[in-house]
Amino acid sequence: MRREPPVRIREGLGVQSPRATRLVIGTAREDDARRILEVLPKRMGKYGLTVHPEKTRLVRLVPPDTEVSDSEGRRRTEPQTFDFLGFTHYWGRSLRKNWVVKRKTAKSRLRRALHSLSDWCRLNRHLPVAVQHQTLTQKLQGHYGYYGITGNFRSLQHFREGARRAWRRWLSRRRRDGHMWWNEFRRLEQSYRLPAARVVHSVYPRAANS
Repeated sequence: MRREPPVRIREGLGVQSPRATRLVIGTAREDDARRILEVLPKRMGKYGLTVHPEKTRLVRLVPPDTEVSDSEGRRRTEPQTFDFLGFTHYWGRSLRKNWVVKRKTAKSRLRRALHSLSDWCRLNRHLPVAVQHQTLTQKLQGHYGYYGITGNFRSLQHFREGARRAWRRWLSRRRRDGHMWWNEFRRLEQSYRLPAARVVHSVYPRAANS
């Protein structure tokens, strides 16, 4: 009888077992991944859990310079990114020039977050500036608290810049001429500056204290 492969869950990015509703299992060999995909529903079923048939899939993620051929020996292009928990996982070079899997905010999540923030600025543009600033600060800090991981700093900066532009645009609508110049907005920022982008979580394990 064939021995079922062990299934181990690697916790990360805020996902903790056994309450996790989404998980990624990584393997070095495709045949191992297919065996796990075959037995996973049975293992989950033992604990009264089910695997979503449409959201559970096998993704082949290989470095860009890896040659992959199909069963007939033809070269084919493999997907080199996938989205999971609001992050796009993609291949990039490490400081040592090795291929590593990096993460950045998924474009759809970034657009959604900026659209939501802009809507808030529009609906609350007549509130005192100090009140707006307090709420926007909380929103940015909450965004950094989730998406502020190693390697995602550029996306965090993009979100902050989008927040600045949305805030200035809707503050402009409070005026009769409908415009606030950037130099005037920068003077306002001297008292009401939005929090700078920052990395909150490291995806790399820290060395134990000796």
